[in-house]
Amino acid sequence: MNLQKADSASGTCLQGYVTITLAELISVLGAPHMTFGDKTTAEWAFQYGDAVYTIYDYKEDRTPVREYDWHVGGVDSSVLQIVRALFPNNRVRSYR
Repeated sequence: MNLQKADSASGTCLQGYVTITLAELISVLGAPHMTFGDKTTAEWAFQYGDAVYTIYDYKEDRTPVREYDWHVGGVDSSVLQIVRALFPNNRVRSYR
């Protein structure tokens, strides 16, 4: 899958979760694109085709290392299919 770092994650919002460890995320996505933001300690933003999606922690004091329900953001729930393809052995679910 050809992942491109997104220039902006503007307009994305929570679509679901992926249950995974930080090490597993980094092994596929590389180092976080942003660390210690306003309400996140680690965040990735990618574009795949026309879809922009984010994976991030939310309101944590420090970056979760063990298995954690990482937030998946996007414009709509179709981004969950991209995340499922990236992490087929991990639980990906909608928040609704």
